[in-house]
Amino acid sequence: MKSQILFCAGLLTAAISIPTSAALAQEAPEGAPSPNEIVDAAPQAEWVTIAPEDLLVMTLAPDAQGASRKVVIQLMPAPFSQGWVGNIRKLARAKWYDDITVNRVQDNYVVQWGDPNYDNPEGEGEAKPLPEGLSVMGEEEYVVTKPNNVMRKLHESWVSRFNSEYPDRLPLVGYEAGDLRIADVPIGVYAAFNHGFPYSFKLITSLFDGSFAPAHCYGMVGVGRGYSPDTGSGAELYTVIGHAPRHLDRNIALVGRIIFGMEHLSSLPRGSGALGFYTAEEADKRTPILSVRVASDLPDGERPQFEYLSTESDTFAQYADARANRRDPFFIVPAGGADICNIPVPVRPISAGE
Repeated sequence: MKSQILFCAGLLTAAISIPTSAALAQEAPEGAPSPNEIVDAAPQAEWVTIAPEDLLVMTLAPDAQGASRKVVIQLMPAPFSQGWVGNIRKLARAKWYDDITVNRVQDNYVVQWGDPNYDNPEGEGEAKPLPEGLSVMGEEEYVVTKPNNVMRKLHESWVSRFNSEYPDRLPLVGYEAGDLRIADVPIGVYAAFNHGFPYSFKLITSLFDGSFAPAHCYGMVGVGRGYSPDTGSGAELYTVIGHAPRHLDRNIALVGRIIFGMEHLSSLPRGSGALGFYTAEEADKRTPILSVRVASDLPDGERPQFEYLSTESDTFAQYADARANRRDPFFIVPAGGADICNIPVPVRPISAGE
């Protein structure tokens, strides 16, 4: 039976110890499989191919040693953020992103890229005109109130099981599901996975009425915006390079995640200006973005191919449990739970022979 894994958004992230060199030199004793070993054993039928239309290939200028740098972004699947996702495809196909730059690198927070003269405190030139036909979204589109069937079944299953355990308790106080703890947070926000992405759901007027929103985990890609009611167009994007800033959930549009080349962004020099923007004196630190292309528009030989482990699969349930409760030989005490951002969805490239 396929099990659905739910996590409380407020649980502390499980601390993972790093084995010392002495421990690495020892022969590992017998024990439970590690999360990676569980993923490696997943049958091919549990892997989901990412459509080329849902992949962006961002080419940065070569590094100081002349090595090429490519970043691959998986765009958010429906029903989340589709207005912004549509804009991003239009911007890429209009080649609007070509020759923009990375303008902001804030330590333990975000890397942000876009036109250096648009909404940039250090910009001095004229903003690059946007292509016509971009959609304008309202703030209500940060969340989904009409979930798809997978999300609805997750939500209703969770609530039904909770009601059977605690029929008279509100707010929710939590219960145990196997070895995975599901706990309460004061604002009633809970977390799960949907089609390979992390999200949270929040109860509204009743136990069966809620809203859903993607979660700001490491590597997630969001849309830069100004003050409300501005919601951003998708011309300015950022990715999380630090501890998950979950306070941004439901306040800004998330449109995807980095699935390849994250090191090219997370290692960039930090800006010393406000919010990590590069100052005028740091113009040489801005990394040029040579191009951004939708993968389906590239020639067959240049299209990246990736797949993710289905978050509705039996293997993912085992993997999530192993991430939340490490039982492989190095660990002594299972944590009893994990923040959803500490359970990254496995993604891997597809080899040419598959």
